[in-house]
Amino acid sequence: MSATRFGTAPDGQTVHRIELRAGDLRIAVLDWGAILQDVRMAGIDWPLTAGSPDFEAYLGPLRWFGAIVGPVANRLGGASARIGGRQVAFTPNEGGNLLHSGPQGTFAHRWHTVVMEDARALLRLDLPDGSDGFPGNRRIEAEYLLEAPATLRLRLTATSDAPTLMNLANHSYWTLDPEPGIARQHLRVAADHWLPTRDGLPTGEIREVGDRMDFRPGRTFQAAEEIDHNFCLSEAARALTEVACLTGRSGVSLSLATTAPGLQVYTGRDLDSRPFRGHHGRPFGAFDAIALEPQLWPDAPNHPAFPTITLSPGEVFRQETRLAFSASRE
Repeated sequence: MSATRFGTAPDGQTVHRIELRAGDLRIAVLDWGAILQDVRMAGIDWPLTAGSPDFEAYLGPLRWFGAIVGPVANRLGGASARIGGRQVAFTPNEGGNLLHSGPQGTFAHRWHTVVMEDARALLRLDLPDGSDGFPGNRRIEAEYLLEAPATLRLRLTATSDAPTLMNLANHSYWTLDPEPGIARQHLRVAADHWLPTRDGLPTGEIREVGDRMDFRPGRTFQAAEEIDHNFCLSEAARALTEVACLTGRSGVSLSLATTAPGLQVYTGRDLDSRPFRGHHGRPFGAFDAIALEPQLWPDAPNHPAFPTITLSPGEVFRQETRLAFSASRE
């Protein structure tokens, strides 16, 4: 375990890079945005997650890479939602919609490091009532825990002193091959339904998977295959369940288990990290990496049939995700 200076936040605070190790796995977490900044596995000569050695990148085009996004990840249609019996309007930041809670979401704050051990880090963020328009004084925690030989657990919790919305997600992009690119990577997702969208927003239909959206048996991506959709894993939070497996051309695999009822799969159509280099030494471009984001379903307040994202006083938002890495030795 080590913590080193990584950069300077806009308010002048020092941003730290916390390195954890256990078994074959080594990760780095920033106390800015609780970002999972780097993932390395013994015997593999390349980074397994998309990130940058330059902190300034995380203030610009990489602002969501590896971050805990919230308090409401994904989109709220019309930048509006009913909360605690009243309609709340937000400042749109993606057309007329709200994406990832606006410019001062959880990804754009320095978090407090509560615990830092060899294989564990616990970070905390307190958001005041009214921050980015959301009600409630909220406490959010992210715990990163490594387990030998090569497993990462991420536990997210949140509380609020007033009715509010909460839908946290880790927004890591995965790079399981020596060269970036989703082409010929293989994905399996244990979901019987998905959410069709119009202009990025769910239409409200919960559609059975079929053809190109059926990943239950697993299938291989084309070089520029566009997907940015929620796969419906369940109708509510549940026990930790294995739901997805991504395998690179190299034979490196990532098995994902989560308690969340949804998994947003995004194949990176709009990635563009210029002018900042990534861990691979060059900027990221379209379809260079894939995001697998366990979360509640997007735009839930505007679709009564979706699992609720309301968090009331006295309740605790909980979400756990387990990421297990392996490599074929053939």
